[in-house]
Amino acid sequence: MSDLPQPRISDLARADGPPPSYLDGLNTEQRRAVEATEGPVLVLAGAGTGKTRVLTTRLAHILATGRARPWELLAVTFTNKAAREMRHRITAIIGPQAEGLRWLGTFHSVAAQILRRNAELVGLKSSYTIIDVDDQERLIKQLLAAENIDAKRWPPKQLAGLIDHWKNRGWTPDKLPPAEGAHFANNRGGALYAMYQDRLRVLNACDFGDLLLHNISIFTGHPDVLAEYHDRFRYILVDEYQDTNVAQYLWLRLLAQKRQNVCCVGDDDQSIYGWRGAEVDNILRFERDFPGAEVIRLERNYRSTEHILAAASGLIAANKGRLGKTLWTDDKGGEKVQVRGVWDGEAESRLIAEEIERAHKDGRHYVDMAILVRASFQMRAFEERFVLLQIPYTVIGGPRFFERAEIRDAHAYLRLVQSPDDDLAFERIVNVPKRGIGDTSVAKLLQVARANGVSATLAARGIVGTDEITARTRTALSTFLRDLDRWRSLRDSMPHARLLETILEESGYTDALRLDKGPTSQTRLENLKELVQSMGAFDTLEAYLEHVSLVMDLDRGAGDDAVQIMTLHGAKGLEFPLVFLPGWEEGVFPSQRSIDEKGEKGLEEERRLAYVGITRAREVARVSFAANRQVYGRWTSQLPSRFVDELPLASVEAASETGYYGGGPGMQETRSRWDDQPEFGSTYSSPGWKRAQNRGFTPRDARTVIEGEGKLVATSDPTSAGAFKRGDRVFHQKFGQGKVTAVEGNKLTVAFDHAGEKKVIDTFIQPA
Repeated sequence: MSDLPQPRISDLARADGPPPSYLDGLNTEQRRAVEATEGPVLVLAGAGTGKTRVLTTRLAHILATGRARPWELLAVTFTNKAAREMRHRITAIIGPQAEGLRWLGTFHSVAAQILRRNAELVGLKSSYTIIDVDDQERLIKQLLAAENIDAKRWPPKQLAGLIDHWKNRGWTPDKLPPAEGAHFANNRGGALYAMYQDRLRVLNACDFGDLLLHNISIFTGHPDVLAEYHDRFRYILVDEYQDTNVAQYLWLRLLAQKRQNVCCVGDDDQSIYGWRGAEVDNILRFERDFPGAEVIRLERNYRSTEHILAAASGLIAANKGRLGKTLWTDDKGGEKVQVRGVWDGEAESRLIAEEIERAHKDGRHYVDMAILVRASFQMRAFEERFVLLQIPYTVIGGPRFFERAEIRDAHAYLRLVQSPDDDLAFERIVNVPKRGIGDTSVAKLLQVARANGVSATLAARGIVGTDEITARTRTALSTFLRDLDRWRSLRDSMPHARLLETILEESGYTDALRLDKGPTSQTRLENLKELVQSMGAFDTLEAYLEHVSLVMDLDRGAGDDAVQIMTLHGAKGLEFPLVFLPGWEEGVFPSQRSIDEKGEKGLEEERRLAYVGITRAREVARVSFAANRQVYGRWTSQLPSRFVDELPLASVEAASETGYYGGGPGMQETRSRWDDQPEFGSTYSSPGWKRAQNRGFTPRDARTVIEGEGKLVATSDPTSAGAFKRGDRVFHQKFGQGKVTAVEGNKLTVAFDHAGEKKVIDTFIQPA
């Protein structure tokens, strides 16, 4: 393939002629990113800086100036939606010529095209099929059975997840580190991986991870094929480079190594997908991978106000692993980021719901408001509050809380315990988790029930004494029925929340989720724990199930104008005029699990997630945290997130007229300014703060002072040390009256009259 003559910039945009119209409106940095076509370029595109316009205009510029023909451009994105949007915009700029962009798509769609042309080099035919997750797990199950490996002890889904992880790291079976293979079936993971790949070749199939992995094998094993693609692709462009995994990185390096006309666009401060294999180091080492690379920073933000950007920039500055940039805007001023402390999670949902109602009455549409949570279990309190107040809402990126599969399963167990004749509940959970009661046996059982006009439970009791089903199935069904009888016997003597915990444990449901190494298993466990703790608000199981039925009945489609609820991960790329960021507490956000698993690296990713959350807001951002939260069924005293302290004081307002007040942001500076500049105390002029001061509190003494539900709370009070001793009668706003049984510093053990023994901080109680 012969090279096209390369036109000069002076020939394309002569001094006596105007620049092409598609360059109109670009700021200086954006235009640099568009016109820097030769050699490696890294575009650090901050949130809201016009990244998509730069991407599409750059491609259009290369085509319009004759540097390449459409089929000589490689442009890869992460989603089909992004690829379609890019193609649409390029067409709008240069017309039908854009139709020739054959190599514009996702990493995997482009890799699939390359593999289709070279399949025989990795032992496949060009007619290969791509199997889905269900087929992948079915194939692994067959392999486990052939190797006499217990699929209950070593679930197929777990090995599928490991294989996907290995492929994302670019490891073929022969290159898999021995330590990695040890993670499954007593050091047999590597051998099973090799068997799995061999079986795929026999079936002329590959899975999703193979698309890139086979490409890498082809390029490294066949230099002539790689040279062909070096000649084919004159310019390479990659979107969201901070989200690439190792396999994507290796694939790109191989394709770009000759011409090095590669432009990667991304934001190291928005790398938040480490849990699914993304490596922020890929973007951080771009200049080492491509010496002489030009780095262009897009820092002018067109989305958010000055205070929102300053708050986000001040927060992310605490990260060490970043290339560095500072967002700015011509939209000066605006509302400061509000930080509010509340009494507990229910008070938080009530506060936000009231503010949403107030904003709607003031003319703001519901769809302009979003609640961004760290974990999906946080959604329940908001969903129930919105249903109660008839505020329309929608959950983005997943089902509503009560519609989640694990929640429906738990409710089915409870319904069947409550009503043995609930055939729908029986059918849902008779083989969940897997008990060896297959679909054929269930269908036969339901047929017997209908024929005899009895419930499925009663039909099951009869069929276990016959030969209608296999001996193995009869045993599994008999065990299930005995479990149901035992749980029913506990219904009247055990609190219903504890009953659900017992059912989930004894049925094997929670164990199945713990063994599942998939990306959603931990989230599903957290949702179940949130469900258990929420049941405590109801006196009886009947009352709770009735509540659920009413919620599900009222929980209808909200239409177009609805409050958006989603996780912070799901919010990336979106923007809203008004954003609520609840649950900013240590252990919740940043996630303790993330820190435990990844240490400082995990903490920095959590901080990037906070940065993403704040920069979703165009006009108003409101952060909140609770002094108490019921986590996994236990009331705990919460500390505000360290991210609250890292917000710059100049762009944060730590109080609001709602009656909920917090002293978290920039606390060290706040404490000193309180003493040095008394007028600053006006920020803390609420009745709650007044009463706090009357009791001797100052910001030096209390990290957080909160007035919520008419209760004064402080998370620390040095003056109270030693104020209580064993035997004292005390009163707690949540747990009522009790007696102190042990004292350890400011931590007390109290035997409450009705709530049982609890550990509490002394500042949360008062003498009875």
